[in-house]
Amino acid sequence: MLTTEKKEFWFVVGSQHLYGEEALAEVKVHAQKITDALNESGFLPYPLVLQNLAVSADKITSIMKEVNYRDEVAGVITWMHTFSPAKMWIRGTKLLQKPLLHLATQFNESIPWATIDMDFMNLNQSAHGDREYGFINARLKKQNKVVVGYWERHEVRQQIAQWMDVAVAYNESFNIKVARFGDNMRNVGVTEGDKVEAQIQFGWTVDYFGIGDLVQYVNAVNDEEIDALFAEYEGLYEFDYGTNSREDWEKSVKVQVSYEIAIKRILDDGGYTAFTTNFEDLYGMKQLPGLAVQRLMAQGYGFAGEGDWKTAALDRLLKVMSHNQSTGFMEDYTYELAAGQESILQSHMLEVDPSLASNKPKIVVSPLGIGNREDPARLVFDGKAGDGVVVSMADFGTNYKLLINEVSAFEPTVPSPNLPVARVLWEVKPNFQDGVKAWLENGGGHHTVVSLNLTTDQIITYAKLVGLEYVVIK
Repeated sequence: MLTTEKKEFWFVVGSQHLYGEEALAEVKVHAQKITDALNESGFLPYPLVLQNLAVSADKITSIMKEVNYRDEVAGVITWMHTFSPAKMWIRGTKLLQKPLLHLATQFNESIPWATIDMDFMNLNQSAHGDREYGFINARLKKQNKVVVGYWERHEVRQQIAQWMDVAVAYNESFNIKVARFGDNMRNVGVTEGDKVEAQIQFGWTVDYFGIGDLVQYVNAVNDEEIDALFAEYEGLYEFDYGTNSREDWEKSVKVQVSYEIAIKRILDDGGYTAFTTNFEDLYGMKQLPGLAVQRLMAQGYGFAGEGDWKTAALDRLLKVMSHNQSTGFMEDYTYELAAGQESILQSHMLEVDPSLASNKPKIVVSPLGIGNREDPARLVFDGKAGDGVVVSMADFGTNYKLLINEVSAFEPTVPSPNLPVARVLWEVKPNFQDGVKAWLENGGGHHTVVSLNLTTDQIITYAKLVGLEYVVIK
């Protein structure tokens, strides 16, 4: 599995010296209890590490500088336990180059009316501190996330966890490298884009490789490697020989095995985490990579067809954000227009991500009809059910734009014995007519990334972090 390096988040608690050392000692105790409880809750995907209290401008600046320097620190969560004068935060917050979450909570859930006094008021004035701190972040246009509510509540912890996933993906975005095997599909508009601007805005590096470069790697794969990986397939998938002889079927599948080994090797050698292929650019190859691509997507590599490097990078980004769960490259194919059943059939020529499979995939060898090559092997399955988001990125010449549509996927109930590719079905929101119309009017592409594990709010949080225009259809 292609994974990111271990990450952590720093918990920075705001206060000041005005209330004395005894009050600060109690702030530390409360902060440690919240840190321990959140870490032990099982909700957070990454550990929270408590820092020294933020009681001066120098201390805050030092903490934020260290955050920027430490690669393992993915972001900062702040909590204003008491009133923390906001001008202390200006320098450090301006320097901070990683995601910031303002947790608007307090240690006690309820006001202790029977015992409350001014000492309690001075110590537990998060409502006061939140407004001062919130003002300066807004003034600095920090695009920080704000989570409001009692820290022991399920929904608060869930929001923190979801933001952590976005923050890690944001940091990983600057490490995304896309290998393009061949160029873009001829005459297609949405696969084009400004690679320099994408690297400036999102951190994505996009490099071209001639098909000859890949063929060299394929030719270097030996039979022992192919046989060993093929043996792994037997325990993972159903073998559907169809009308093929077993010998011909295995021969075709082993071509894809060699492609998987070769593509992974060239990606790993160059530090690439996403890639593209193009059925129009296959010189020296026997098949279009199909099964090989699906296997690599299941391991966490981003992918898109026809040279669409933007979608490949977006796929990798959302795989990091979703922990590679139910997230993958997709393409709109065919409408279902029966009254009351309106939906869209999603698929691709070969490369549908098996992280979306609801049943055990089977390996099928069937003609492709394009590319003028041998019949390629591919995984065939039905897609999962669930609510999620489908995301498209396009270059509009003056700016990049992200289109986000909420969808409700459902498992197919009618068999399709003659369809030799995986299929995913979903209904678009708010309804078919308005959803499709809005998608088209806003220039949404046919290449997308769908996730049944992410939310619209998470995608918007990322878009704000990188200054990306976005449109939401829901």
